[in-house]
Amino acid sequence: MANHKSALKRIRSNETKRLRNRYQHKTTRNAIKKLKESEKKEAEALLPSVISMVDKLAKKNIIHDNKAANLKSQLTKHVAAL
Repeated sequence: MANHKSALKRIRSNETKRLRNRYQHKTTRNAIKKLKESEKKEAEALLPSVISMVDKLAKKNIIHDNKAANLKSQLTKHVAAL
């Protein structure tokens, strides 16, 4: 167990950040699933918001930049192919 006040605070803040990151990542994954299952009209409407979510995850280092680029490319190709 931590012995210093700052270490205890770090434990608390890490847990808060972990839960927030987990929530944001899961929400984005659900949005991606919804986009993949939707029809063309709805998918085109959802695409900008999903891409924005992916960009935010990459900016906050929740996912890697290259993974974000791959996801955006994959989703754009999927929507174009509908």
